[in-house]
Amino acid sequence: MRLIIGNKKYSGWSLRAWLFARYFNIPFEEIRLPIYTSAFDEQIPTYSPAGKVPVLHDNDCIIWDSLAICEYLNEVHLAGKGLPSDIYARAQARAISAEMHSGFAELRKELPLNCAYDKGAVSINPLAKRDVQRICEIWRTYRTLYGQQGNFLFGDFSLADAMYAPVAIRFHIYEIPLATTERAYLNTLLALPAMQEWIQAGRAETDVLPSEER
Repeated sequence: MRLIIGNKKYSGWSLRAWLFARYFNIPFEEIRLPIYTSAFDEQIPTYSPAGKVPVLHDNDCIIWDSLAICEYLNEVHLAGKGLPSDIYARAQARAISAEMHSGFAELRKELPLNCAYDKGAVSINPLAKRDVQRICEIWRTYRTLYGQQGNFLFGDFSLADAMYAPVAIRFHIYEIPLATTERAYLNTLLALPAMQEWIQAGRAETDVLPSEER
């Protein structure tokens, strides 16, 4: 199985699929393509019909899009344990994962993912602040509901945590003020060995994309 990803410094979409597979010890070969380069444009059509990363190759099966990859891995390689076992919790986990997947455009624009960014608070516009507030509401709601079952959104690590992992890095590097519950959850994500591995690899990359620099 091969997982094609972009720069670890910048590619939050790649992080989601990569982290989900690494957390559950699903073996895969990693292929990194530097995004927004001529090399990427030349090589990505051989891997992805959508022309984007991440994309997963499992024998003859090709899955593009981070959420679809995580769902596939959960079904084929985890027998469903990558989502909560309770049907209500599972539906909620899918709902907040889809919300992250399709929303929060202002947050992405105002706080681009950059693992090499030197920490420092920044000002953001009101729309981005609304995105931050909504994400904090999500984190607080599910940590309150499932906090006694474990340290992640639904107790055990799930697809939903992988979807919010890039946000944790953003909130950390841009020093977004957080309440106690949200801060504890952010620290839980950042403390994951796979997250630290990704962040350190991203910091070591020398590529610089002006469009992704704050």
